[in-house]
Amino acid sequence: MKLTARTRYAARVLVALAVHGTGGPLTTTALSRHTDISVQFLEQILKDLRRAGLTASARGAMGGHRLALPPAKITLGTVVRLMEGGIRIAEHCDLPATPGDRLTCLGWTRAADAVESALDSITLDDLAKGLPDLTDPDPTHDGTARADRPGA
Repeated sequence: MKLTARTRYAARVLVALAVHGTGGPLTTTALSRHTDISVQFLEQILKDLRRAGLTASARGAMGGHRLALPPAKITLGTVVRLMEGGIRIAEHCDLPATPGDRLTCLGWTRAADAVESALDSITLDDLAKGLPDLTDPDPTHDGTARADRPGA
């Protein structure tokens, strides 16, 4: 199973918003800077996240983006299903052609269930713990991504 950049970036955006917490909404520009995702691609991702009810946004001088749900209610499984259309390790098992296919599909289905269960057990809250708050001033920040920033 290979995740698309859209899925990886959506998770990165959601974790950045979870780290930011209740400090007010983050602008698209600030999110772009903190996640190292271009504004254009970020806007596409935010549109999907907003439609799914995971984020909310407000316009104006005090506007920006925030999580629409508590970080403990959003899992990586939710993100993968939204952005990838599902967790498709065993999708070829719908109509097994041979007895051998039926047997191997049992294994693929067990693996898919395990992956789905693992992704559903990891919340944004889990991922956000221990990361720096995006509202903390960083006098050494020069606009480039750093290893200790969400999404770097």
